[in-house]
Amino acid sequence: MAESVSGSAMAGAAYEVLSPWADADPIPLKGLSPRLDDLSGKKIGLFRNNKRAAGLMLGILERRLKESHPTIQTNWYESVDFTLPEIESKDSAQFQTWVKEQDGVVLAVGD
Repeated sequence: MAESVSGSAMAGAAYEVLSPWADADPIPLKGLSPRLDDLSGKKIGLFRNNKRAAGLMLGILERRLKESHPTIQTNWYESVDFTLPEIESKDSAQFQTWVKEQDGVVLAVGD
């Protein structure tokens, strides 16, 4: 038979709560590239892998970007082999040229 502990018996109990997180890294996080201040007039690359939903997601994003920033230009790039990073693919040179022509890039990976 299980015994129950009354609330008064627990009144003097003390608990130490430990965080499961390790110490924070002293180096602050930052992106790969600085954020664009304004998207107006910018060239935004839309990179999609060859999975089913990636194109749908980027299509919606493209429409919304053009609604909010009418002077934005979008340029699509489609990866042929989603199992291999594009930088390591046979199209690496073409991909690197495309990236250099963009002010910013959005990547979508979708199933």
